[in-house]
Amino acid sequence: MDPRQFEHIVVDDNDIHSIVMSYLLHNCFNETADSLASCTATKQPAIDRDNMERRKQIIHSILEKKALKAVELTEQLAQDLLEKNKDLHFDLLCLHFVELVCAGKCTEALEFAQTRLAPFGKVQKYIHKLEDAMALLAYEDHEKSPMFHLLSYEHRQQVADNLNRTILEHANNPSYTPMERLLQQVTVARQYLTEENGKDAFPPFSLKDSLRG
Repeated sequence: MDPRQFEHIVVDDNDIHSIVMSYLLHNCFNETADSLASCTATKQPAIDRDNMERRKQIIHSILEKKALKAVELTEQLAQDLLEKNKDLHFDLLCLHFVELVCAGKCTEALEFAQTRLAPFGKVQKYIHKLEDAMALLAYEDHEKSPMFHLLSYEHRQQVADNLNRTILEHANNPSYTPMERLLQQVTVARQYLTEENGKDAFPPFSLKDSLRG
């Protein structure tokens, strides 16, 4: 279909509800999903509720600055997942290192780095990330360091999202929701129209601007 015709498509409410439902279940918002099902009579797809609850605990552990707990819960849910996904394992361990530094436990942080993070230093792609994390020790006010992004909620959320996707994929479930796929398609379509007609006719897609109406 020509991307120019997208804005003329009429979307059925049931389709919208199903898309929202899949997003809620994907991200472990089970109570909100139950409310949506009750209010709209939207049928919930078959899903492993135990798996969702355990994913929810893992996500909350990361966001609540309990990265090692998230590692433990992940290993209980999928024993070999972190071993096969070194990048994720490294990110989780780095989060714990940052937690220790921010709590003023610098000696404990160094010991943790020597025992759990040092092995990653043998791989070139982790060296720069290790240096960034270790550099936090040089600042009394970590929020004002060049590596302040490692302390941010957004960084934790990104790690949590990546781990959630990986767990879903490990269980042979989609790692992205239909809503995310649609946004990706809209972005690509808008880029195509911009290239064809110029940026003034079709400015780059912005979800924030779209939500503002």
